[in-house]
Amino acid sequence: MNRHTVCALTLSLLALPALAQTAAPATEPGAPVAAAEDAPPATVVVEGRRPGPGVWKVTKGDHVLYVFGTYSPLPQKMDWDSGRVERLVAHSQEVLMPPAASAHVGFLRSLTLLPNLIGIKKNPDGATLHDVLPAEVYARWTTLKARYIGEDDGIERERPMFAGDELMHAGWKKNGLVNGGIVLGKIEETAKKNKVKVSNSGYEIELDDPRKLIKDFKAAQVDDVACFTKTLDTLEADIDTMRARANAWANGNIAEIRNVNYRERDDACNNAILNSAIAKNNADFAQTRERLRAAWLKTAEKSLADNASTFAVLQMRDIIDPAGYLADLQAKGYTVESPK
Repeated sequence: MNRHTVCALTLSLLALPALAQTAAPATEPGAPVAAAEDAPPATVVVEGRRPGPGVWKVTKGDHVLYVFGTYSPLPQKMDWDSGRVERLVAHSQEVLMPPAASAHVGFLRSLTLLPNLIGIKKNPDGATLHDVLPAEVYARWTTLKARYIGEDDGIERERPMFAGDELMHAGWKKNGLVNGGIVLGKIEETAKKNKVKVSNSGYEIELDDPRKLIKDFKAAQVDDVACFTKTLDTLEADIDTMRARANAWANGNIAEIRNVNYRERDDACNNAILNSAIAKNNADFAQTRERLRAAWLKTAEKSLADNASTFAVLQMRDIIDPAGYLADLQAKGYTVESPK
């Protein structure tokens, strides 16, 4: 954890635990897991040097905003050919990071909060997954846990959304996939190397009493079974499609990328937090999605006005959605061009 930011709090309450952008399951939830655990995948994950997708171009007059889409998971053994992106970043005056709601506290205050963060991932009252999940869902969990995680008694006491997070990452690893955050890290590294300004494009939440918020969250019941179930659905029925989508990003196949349904699991997991009592009773979390979108639009327009060239990073789903972020700019009179 960064000493200057209560990152665990941000992960749990603000950044939201939506990690995989996945399509709806291709088979009925609860269908049996394939018995051939080590059978070769139907879709082979690509390896070696790959171009990744092109960039979207937003213009008004002679000012340009280049927009690059990230995706998770990606092929583990892919070597992203980032040359073009690095050149665009190096010749820009500003890089806009993806929009996020964050809570920042001073260094001394963060130190006093550290003990309060212990156990934030655990179910209230010492409950286990067996206690909080429907029997059918728990049975599916035990099968997939054995396949992807193995023996780990500690995870049984975690809230479903956090246990699902760990299961998803373990599933990615076993299937030749990795978190797509490596791409964002490369872009930020390039900006800093070339002394290009890096800006947040979201907003900061002012927490009057973060210690109380943590305490309340630990005691609160969160209806995250839907999020957890979508994770199981994905690992049971959608792994092969996940590989195909990772390949599409790696190969820059925009036509295939456009056919992806990104939202089903994301929304279930985000809603677990945003619809919880602790979020509904805290004005700081009101209309998080709307506020993030408005904050990004405001930042993007300012950057377009101030800079000859700006480079922005968004999740791919927010770019290709016909009613997504770029649609807002287009409605305001900006010209939006997609890569071929």
